[in-house]
Amino acid sequence: MNLKRSFQLVCLTALIVIILLPVRMSSQDVHFSQAGMTPLNLNPAQTGAQYNLRALINYKNQWGTVAAPYQTANFSFDARIGKNKSKKGFSAFGLQVFSDKAGDAEMGLFQANLSYAYHVSLNEKSTLGAGFVGGFSQRSLKYAAFQWGNQYDGVDFNASLPTGEPVGSDNISLADLGAGIHYEYGKEQRYMTGNDQKTISVGFSAFHLNQPKYSFYKTDEKLPIKMVGYASALFGISNSQLSIEPSVYYFRQSTQSELLFGARFRYQMREESKYTGYVKGSAISLGTYYRNKDAFITTFLFEISQYAIGVSYDLNVSDLKTASAGKGGIEFSIRFLSPNPFLSKSASSF
Repeated sequence: MNLKRSFQLVCLTALIVIILLPVRMSSQDVHFSQAGMTPLNLNPAQTGAQYNLRALINYKNQWGTVAAPYQTANFSFDARIGKNKSKKGFSAFGLQVFSDKAGDAEMGLFQANLSYAYHVSLNEKSTLGAGFVGGFSQRSLKYAAFQWGNQYDGVDFNASLPTGEPVGSDNISLADLGAGIHYEYGKEQRYMTGNDQKTISVGFSAFHLNQPKYSFYKTDEKLPIKMVGYASALFGISNSQLSIEPSVYYFRQSTQSELLFGARFRYQMREESKYTGYVKGSAISLGTYYRNKDAFITTFLFEISQYAIGVSYDLNVSDLKTASAGKGGIEFSIRFLSPNPFLSKSASSF
């Protein structure tokens, strides 16, 4: 697969996503601006798709200028099982835990997921995998933090006055199920003397397939199914230290949708020493993304050997920009990979 055909595949997938699904900004589920750094949040079929072992920590803080900051934290871990025993395919398992708190009432979500995926080798450079995820989540809020119109005494807010509103449960628990498919292609020489690497990831997933009830008032209201589609790639510019990483992500849940697209430019500063280990491979990446009708996102990623640290910031451009003064939120990520990405062959090669 040459560079031109690889780029065409990514563009075609992005075009299909945009055309088939109407775009409206906003989503009901947890999401991160550094979407590529939250693989299990995108698709359970990404479990084990790219690396033998991967661990990630993410943290996002947003809307601090509008209300109490929305804070989201995520941890994920995935690992392959038995890849060296079979050239036909391999299994992988994953764990994801995330927590989200929003607004003055601290409406919260805590969820723990276990995922499993099996990846089949299509040829020496590509795999196709299917994954499943099951989890347990708890939603909570603080009713005492709400202020209602009935509690306005004509002069000021009076917490001792009755709200006139029904009071539901302050926490609910539910089970959650999801599934997805993921295609991975990799052809590469990561060394500076070549740098002709090409990797492509394309996938589709669906979460909340069991549509659990999630109302604090114990009504029959169900959590809508969330669909995710994405395509990302990395193209090395031959005989240089530069690479480009375009990507597009689409999320849809009920009538709400979100489109995120952009690219990063990667510069490899140093090669990893294959023999002594004293010289660590390193690279920096800078990028810009756009979340449709909501925000421009600037990103920075620093990689050294098996570790990476990412930082991004959202610049709000939606109707909320008057209240937010254009400020969205900051996000951090930390990643560990094995084997060392500066030394390893294609993640999908057998």
